[in-house]
This record gives sequence, structure tokens and C-alpha cells, in this order.
Amino acid sequence: MLSRFHRLNYSFGWMLAIGAGNAWAETWFQPSAGTTWQWQLQGTLNTAYEVEVYDIDLFDISTDQIHILQQQGRKVICYFSAGSVEDWRHDISKISKTAVGNPLDEWPGERWLDIRDKSVWRVMQNRLKLAAEKGCDGVEPDNVDAYQNTSGFNLNAQDQIKFNRFLAQSAHILNLSIGLKNSLGLIPQLANDFDFAVNEQCLEYKECDALRPFIQQNKAVFHAEYQSRSNLCQYASQHQFSTLLLPLELDGRLRQTCR
Repeated sequence: MLSRFHRLNYSFGWMLAIGAGNAWAETWFQPSAGTTWQWQLQGTLNTAYEVEVYDIDLFDISTDQIHILQQQGRKVICYFSAGSVEDWRHDISKISKTAVGNPLDEWPGERWLDIRDKSVWRVMQNRLKLAAEKGCDGVEPDNVDAYQNTSGFNLNAQDQIKFNRFLAQSAHILNLSIGLKNSLGLIPQLANDFDFAVNEQCLEYKECDALRPFIQQNKAVFHAEYQSRSNLCQYASQHQFSTLLLPLELDGRLRQTCR
């Protein structure tokens, strides 16, 4: 097997050639159903929770913080947006201007990306490399359902599947676990490609049954709701979800769990 250094330096063209039949051993982190977690993307990170996984922002977390969490026995999943551009990120100048589309509703400074554009692919590959270099155990690429939104581009489900599989295959080459964020309509096609799911508000929108393929494969479903519900914990227990009640801002000021 090649060294981690050489895996990080494979050419972009070679990465695009990776297919489902590659011979790499599955040595990356694969969280099982019911894995405990904390999700915080803003504010001073609270590391006091006795959980197995922390899901935190790729750019805002330091390598030292990642190592501290890992020394405490936690796995670290690093968040970044793969389907949108946030105007405060340092690497956005490398994305073609023609690949930047409509604003995301209620998220100032963020716009959809044309996921067919190879400048987008290169930037996302570099973000995955950054995650590996910083020592993340896995990644949570966000906004991977542009085809269902008013992105400003004529995207379809096959465009999204191709892009999402590229992310999954690229992550695995770097020995990173990867989660499918929301994108419920593509779970039948993509559950085998991803190691866990991250979902927001499936209970509120009565969509949780779509996540069953992950549980059936004993893959974690990291589930967050933003409004309290009387049946939240009962539902989580029945479905083996790793459920949290969190603030929409994911800033650490509130956290309720069923465990």
C-alpha cells in the first residue's frame, strides 16, 4: 500500500479515473448505527461531551484541537460545503466565476455551485486533502443536493450522483470516512458509497424512512432536529438514529440528547 504522503499527492486526473471496482482496502473509520456524537460548527468548541464522534468545521478547527479530541478517544468528522461557495473561505478564488450560481435561501454570503465544473471538483479535492493533512477521521460535505434546489444551473439527479460519488471515492482514497448529508432522494443510489448519513429535520418533515438503507447496513445516521418534539427520543430509539436537539446555528449553546 502506498504511503499517506503519496496518497495525498495523486494527480487530479488519476482521481477522476477511480471507479467502484478499485482494490483499496476499506481501512477508514466506519461509524455504526447508534454511534454517539456532537455537532458544533460555530463558537468556542465544547469538548466536554462524552461522545464517540465530534463533527466540526474543517477550516475553523486546528490540527492541535483535532489531535486533542482523538487523544480523548474521539473520532473527528470535518465539515465543509461541497455544493456551495461561502464568501469568507480562503480558497474560493480558485473556483470559476461562471460556476457560481444563485444565493442559498437564509444563508447570507453563500451561493450554489455548478457541480459539473471541474474547477469545483479541484477545490473540493483540495479540501479533502486538507482534511487528511489535518488528521480528520472523516468528512461531512454539505449541500450535495443542488439538483433539488434553485441553483441557477440546469442540474439533474445524474449530475448530482456523479459529483457525490466523486467526493466519496476521493475521500476513501485519502482513507477518510464520508457522510451523505441530507439528499434523501439519492439514498437508494448512494447508500453503498457513503459510510454514514447526516440528516437535518427528517422527523419534522416526515422523511426519516428514507434513511433506512443506512441503518440496514449498520451505518450511523447522525440526526439533528431544531425543534423539540414529544416523540423525539422514542423515534430515535426505534430507528437506531443518533439524534440530537440542537440550535439551528450549531453554535454549542444548546444540546439535548436521548442518551
